[in-house]
Amino acid sequence: MKVRIHTLFQYLLDTTTAEPEAILGFSLSQSPTLGDFLPDLDPTLPLDWNQKSFQGLPALRDAVLAQAGLSHLTPDNVLITAGAAEANFLALMQLVQPGDHIVIETPGWPQAAVLGQSIGADITRIQRHEADNWQLPLQALSDAVTPNTRLIFLTNPNNPTGALMSAHDLAQIVTIADRVGAWLVVDEVYAGLEWQGPRPPSIAGLYPRGITTGSGSKALGLQGLRTGWMICQDKAIIMDAVILRENSSEIMNIMGEVIAEIALRPYRLAAALTRARADAIANLDRLDHFIATQPRLSWVRPQAGLIGLARLAGDMDAETFARRLLAPPYRTFLLPGTAYDQPAHIRLGVGGGAAVNLDLGLSRLAALLDTL
Repeated sequence: MKVRIHTLFQYLLDTTTAEPEAILGFSLSQSPTLGDFLPDLDPTLPLDWNQKSFQGLPALRDAVLAQAGLSHLTPDNVLITAGAAEANFLALMQLVQPGDHIVIETPGWPQAAVLGQSIGADITRIQRHEADNWQLPLQALSDAVTPNTRLIFLTNPNNPTGALMSAHDLAQIVTIADRVGAWLVVDEVYAGLEWQGPRPPSIAGLYPRGITTGSGSKALGLQGLRTGWMICQDKAIIMDAVILRENSSEIMNIMGEVIAEIALRPYRLAAALTRARADAIANLDRLDHFIATQPRLSWVRPQAGLIGLARLAGDMDAETFARRLLAPPYRTFLLPGTAYDQPAHIRLGVGGGAAVNLDLGLSRLAALLDTL
C-alpha cells in the first residue's frame, strides 16, 4: 500500500521551518500547560501502560461517552486512540477493501481520500458549495450512495468551513446509509464549539453502523497529548481496531490518557469550553469586521469550530498568495485553500490565543491584499 502525500501535509512540511511572526488560521484553542494539571497528577504514577485495558483507561472512556452525550453506551464501545487521525485510520483500514465504494465530502478533512486511494477504493466526492453556506447537499449524497457503497466519511462540524449538520440532517444521512448498509464515520474533532444552538448528536448514538471519532486536540487545545477516540455500538468493530493497532502503536501513552481524563472531568470540561467559546467568538467578530473592510476578501462565517474559508478576489491562486504572505516582509502563516481543493480560498481561524498575534497577522494580510 503506497500512501501519497496530501497537499495539506506537503504544504506543512514545506513551511514548518519558516518561523512566522503571526499565524492566521490557527486550528485549535489555546493550549493549557502541564502545570495546569500537576495538582491532579499522582507523582507515583508508573510510566508503564495503563495496566487495565488495551482500549484505554476505563475512566477516560466513561468521560468520552459523557462528553459526547452517549452515556447509554458502555466503555466497551470506546477505543482511546492517538488522536482522531488514528481513529479514522483504524476505521477505514479495517472496513474498506480494494474496489469498495466510499463517499466523502469536499471540502473536508482529506484523510479519507488519502487512505481510500491507497487502499484502491472507488471514491465519490460530494461537493459542498459556498453559495449554499457550505452545507452538505443531502440529495447529492443520496444520489451518490449505491448498493456497493461500503462507507461514508463526513466531518461535523465541517473541517474546514465550520458548517454544521443538524440533528435532522444527521437523521436523513443515517437513512441514506442504512438503505444500503453502509458504515458512517463522522469526525467530530470540533464538537463542543457550536456558536448557536446545542451540539448535534454523535452519530454513534444514532446508527448501529455509525462510528464517531474525536479528540481533545481542537476544543481543548490538547493536540500534543495525541489522545482521541473511536466510538461505535458494534463492539466487534472496536475490538478489530484494537487488533489492528497491535501491529502499529499497540497501546496509548499513559500520560496522555491520565491528563485527558482530568481534562474531561465535567467541571474542567465546562470551564475549558466556556473559555474556548468566549475567545473564539471574540476573534470571529474581529475577523468578520476585518473581512468586511477588505474588498478582496469574503467568507461564510463558520457556524462552529475554529476555522473557515475566505475567498480571494482576483486571479492569484491561494498557494501563491500564502507563500508570499509567509515570506518577508509579511512573515505570516496561513493555509491555502488548495489543501482542501479550494484554490480560490485561504483558511482563516480564531484559535491559539495571544501567541498567534492575530492583530499583527491581519494587518500584514491587509498589506499584502493592498498590493494585488
